[in-house]
Amino acid sequence: MAAGIRKNDIVLVRQGKDKGKTGKVIKVDSEKGRALVERLNFVKEFIRPDRSKNRQGGIMEREAPIPLSRLMLYCEECAAGVRPRSKRLADGTRQRICPKCDGALDKAK
Repeated sequence: MAAGIRKNDIVLVRQGKDKGKTGKVIKVDSEKGRALVERLNFVKEFIRPDRSKNRQGGIMEREAPIPLSRLMLYCEECAAGVRPRSKRLADGTRQRICPKCDGALDKAK
């Protein structure tokens, strides 16, 4: 998984039309190398009317996947995008940390 981006992470967009915006990851497709980010990368989808499904036609906006190479983990303490470092805890688990402020990037479960 590129850059260690997982579901429910807060990410910063580095390139593209939404550059500089942050959002929460909804879904990660590691095979295609893309992630779906909440309220970012909207595309217009043209819907044809369909009487059998009782659907009205029109233009709908939805989120499209963004390549993982354009995303960076966002540290809320630093208020910046970071390259995460890994730290092994005393109980043997690994935790992602921010190299700038040494704050934990993983949410406590």
